[in-house]
Amino acid sequence: MVALRSLLQNAFMKLILSRKGFDSSAGGCPSPVFPDRSFYTLPIPDSRSRITYHDIHHDGLNVGKLVADLTGNRRGGARRAHLDPDLIADAYPRETGWRPCLGQTGAAQGHLRKQQVGVGDLFLFFGLFRNVEKQGRRWQFVKQARPFHGLWGWLQIGDVYRIDELSDRDLRWARYHPHFHGQPDGGNTLYVASDALQLEGRSTGLPGAGVFGRLEERQRLTAPDAASTTQWRLPGCFYPDSADTAMSFHGNLARWSRDGEYCTLKSASRGQEFVLDTSGCPGVVSWLREIL
Repeated sequence: MVALRSLLQNAFMKLILSRKGFDSSAGGCPSPVFPDRSFYTLPIPDSRSRITYHDIHHDGLNVGKLVADLTGNRRGGARRAHLDPDLIADAYPRETGWRPCLGQTGAAQGHLRKQQVGVGDLFLFFGLFRNVEKQGRRWQFVKQARPFHGLWGWLQIGDVYRIDELSDRDLRWARYHPHFHGQPDGGNTLYVASDALQLEGRSTGLPGAGVFGRLEERQRLTAPDAASTTQWRLPGCFYPDSADTAMSFHGNLARWSRDGEYCTLKSASRGQEFVLDTSGCPGVVSWLREIL
């Protein structure tokens, strides 16, 4: 078994803002933010997966019941779930050797390949969220609460594998993963987390993958009082000097504007993987140290 590593690991890390989890088109609703600001990113449905929502647990909650409550579908918990990215060790029974991982294929993987994403680069996951409250035995969305995009987890790439090139003996711990249960696909790729997160060659003291404990304001992407969830407010260091230095999918500078110490962005409503070469935005790594 040989992992596919970058031909030459970049001196400057690429940051990938990666859209993952339930939304209006995939799943039918936002993921929940609980009253204590903890949250759970609901995996999207996937009929080919061998995992149901009832098989997944989070902080004492059965995710199947949570899905049934929030979607209003009593049978929703029996649907099959695309547990990916899979970052939380105790969410599902594990084989020895399990590591956090992310699968990607199709156009999204083609984009990552074109952007030369590889070992050492960092996925920063975002999704659609909305506050929930408990009424009796059921969770429901807070009526006056508006949905928003927020950052929820990370994965720094330690190894990259083309799944179709693996033998039956390779990565036995990963065989539950939904990307092992589709049709043959030469682009089907598994990104496995590094053991520890490093930024600019320095240890952060954090694991190579994980989720935030709470969704705080510093993890929020949607601008305060924005009319649309895709209207983002980012630190000013994200503002591009040119289309060449802009985050992928966002090279049209008309999408961007300055706003004091921040910048605003009309983020793309389509696309999963937005790639930024941090060599053109040196302040971004400092920002990462603040939020991680």
